[in-house]
Amino acid sequence: MGLAKAVAFLGLLAMTAVIGYGFAVGDFTRDGGEILANPWGIVSLVDLYVGFILFSVWIGFREANKWIAAVWIVLMMTLGFFTASLYVLLKLYQSDGDWLTFFLGGKKETLLEKRG
Repeated sequence: MGLAKAVAFLGLLAMTAVIGYGFAVGDFTRDGGEILANPWGIVSLVDLYVGFILFSVWIGFREANKWIAAVWIVLMMTLGFFTASLYVLLKLYQSDGDWLTFFLGGKKETLLEKRG
C-alpha cells in the first residue's frame, strides 16, 4: 500500500504543479480553442472524459453517502485527475492498509455479507 500512496502523492504534486502552471501562463479560452481545432485534441479530450466518467463510477459505487459521492464527482469533472489523486490518497490512508476497504469503501460489509 506504500507504493500506491507514493504514486497518488506524486500524482497530486504533479497535477498541482501543472494546473498552477496552466493558470499562471496559459489562456484557457485560446488554448482550449486550439485543442478543439485539432482532431487529436478532440480524441484526447474524449479519452480524458471517458477516464473521468469511469473513475467517477467507482467513486459513486464505493461512497456510502451519495451527496459526498456527488461532490467528489463534480470535482472530478472539473479538476480531473488532481481530484482522483487526492481521492485515492485519502482513501488509501482511511482504509488503514485494507485493500478491500480501499476498493469497496462503504459497500464492503454489505458485499461480504451477501457472499458469506
